[in-house]
Amino acid sequence: MKEDARSDVEHRHRDISPEIFKDHAHKAVDWIAEYLEDMSQYPVLARTRPGDLKARIPKSPPSSSEPLETIMDDFREIILPGITHWNHPRFFAYFSITSSYPGIIGEMLCSALNVNAMLWKTSPSATELEEVVTDWLRQMLGLPEQFNGVINDSASVSSLCALAAAREHTGLNIRENGLFGGNLPRLRIYTSEEAHSSIEKAAIVLGIGQRGVKKIPTDEAFRMNVKALAQSVEEDIQRGIKPICIIPTIGTTSTTSIDPVKEISDVCERYGIWLHVDAAYGGSAATIEEMRPMFTGWETADSIVVNPHKWLFTPIDCSILYCRRSEVLKQAFSLTPEYLRTTEADKVTNLMDYGVSLGRRFRALKLWMVIRALGAEGIANTIREHISYAKRLEKVIQGTPNFELLAPVPFSTIVFRFSPKPATGNIAELNTLNEKLMESVNQTGQVFLSHTKLRGKFGIRLTIGNIKTTWEDVALAWDIIQQKAKELSDLGK
Repeated sequence: MKEDARSDVEHRHRDISPEIFKDHAHKAVDWIAEYLEDMSQYPVLARTRPGDLKARIPKSPPSSSEPLETIMDDFREIILPGITHWNHPRFFAYFSITSSYPGIIGEMLCSALNVNAMLWKTSPSATELEEVVTDWLRQMLGLPEQFNGVINDSASVSSLCALAAAREHTGLNIRENGLFGGNLPRLRIYTSEEAHSSIEKAAIVLGIGQRGVKKIPTDEAFRMNVKALAQSVEEDIQRGIKPICIIPTIGTTSTTSIDPVKEISDVCERYGIWLHVDAAYGGSAATIEEMRPMFTGWETADSIVVNPHKWLFTPIDCSILYCRRSEVLKQAFSLTPEYLRTTEADKVTNLMDYGVSLGRRFRALKLWMVIRALGAEGIANTIREHISYAKRLEKVIQGTPNFELLAPVPFSTIVFRFSPKPATGNIAELNTLNEKLMESVNQTGQVFLSHTKLRGKFGIRLTIGNIKTTWEDVALAWDIIQQKAKELSDLGK
């Protein structure tokens, strides 16, 4: 290959030189700091159209190396315009996955180490730090010491692993024989009609199927109806269907409602059913001691999922599956070929035995750095502040004519709609109006909101969870919402 003076690659190393790396890495860190401290220069929601980025990038890879300076220029000019800024303090859509400075440093170090935490032997520190830091968080959440944590990439994978353990717990030996052949009963999973779609996806992957998931109706506060649950379990047993798991949610996706976990736990105990609690979002609030009564019953669960990347200021991806019956989880997944056998296997934890993935990133490092740098009290105080903002906005909405709340506000998510008086009484028209309102607010670039539907009503969701969000950000969002609502009303006159 011809020498290219513009190239950053040192052929001797087949990589860029350490000097060039340090120069650009320092510039990248400077850019990151400036980016996170001045998010107002960016629209929260990407404004590109489908195909814009692909049209600006060559269809074929470069045959020779390119300078990092040129690549970083393209990052700023081509990539950034197509980014929806999840770290923006006025990103109020979905659930926030805000990162923090110590978490970002942890990610950088993780990339540099580039270890695979599949076996203790392949990186002892990665394995043991994961055991320690998940136990730290267990203590912060007030969970009993019987729970052991394993880090996955997402709640979808954590719940999949929990359901695989629940299936293993049936004693039907499905791990070896599969679901086909023999006289296996149909298997049933129960969750509420407000549960996350990842439960159905897990059922699909595990061969239980969507029809194997029974969605229990909810009450006026969108909480699972325990009486209907117990009746459904009893009816299924009478029909020869095998209940394997009940999944209440602490902080449902649409409304962050809290299922009555204690009463559901009683049903599980009565029938010998695995209890898996989805606290992917809401679980973080258990770091606040005065919020603990809302979690009553989750300490009896067989497994729990909590996502530090949702509301614990840890960069995505970091989801923790806590299991009180780790031996069952291991039975569901442990498979050790000869090339992975080690002499110390009976003395250590091999994390590959507790889930789907063989390749495992050193995710514990960033969570460890976040907890140490921010402190348990600092984390709890920030979450407490987010909840106080939501309660404050709840009162504002209750006192604002032509707006109404559509659900309770137990955490930091508010679901509401614009309902101008005199009301039309036509749900479809109100739904269209609120969809237009949300889209017009998002088009300002200053705020990003998402939506849900509750009993057929289109609801606008505003979720507070970014580490840098202040009341001023929330107040600005509400001012924009009111302004756009007035503009829509004036157009309709």
